[in-house]
Amino acid sequence: MQQLYLGSDHAGYGLKNNLKDYIETLGYTVVDLGVFSEATYDYPDIAREVAEKVYENLGSFGVLICGTGTGMCIVANKHVGIRGASCSTEELAHYARAHNNANVLCLGQRIIDEEKAKKILAVFLKTPFEGGRHQARVDKIEVSAKN
Repeated sequence: MQQLYLGSDHAGYGLKNNLKDYIETLGYTVVDLGVFSEATYDYPDIAREVAEKVYENLGSFGVLICGTGTGMCIVANKHVGIRGASCSTEELAHYARAHNNANVLCLGQRIIDEEKAKKILAVFLKTPFEGGRHQARVDKIEVSAKN
């Protein structure tokens, strides 16, 4: 089964825990990198851990959850090889995968409820990258990240 690295800060802890079993039903092995309580925790630390694991394990995905999804997304995208997308709709998740080959989905527990998160997650994970004209654009992202 394909690996999915899951992480949250304290503001995303509840949603992270509620999504773990659902992710496994989609055919992924979940590696929960924390947090493991609602105690205050700095999101950059978790985002870094998930980004590093996704980068080390080609073809894997990451899911990061904080209050809005924005902070996690900013940090994830600082890492080479990571294309994080903060998605609050299924349409955003579809295009993040199809056109940008996103490999880390960022969600906001304060922005979407559990059912919406499940729908977004399912679309993100089942949508293939279209390649073609989009590949050259994704390649430019990688060059920019390395400079």
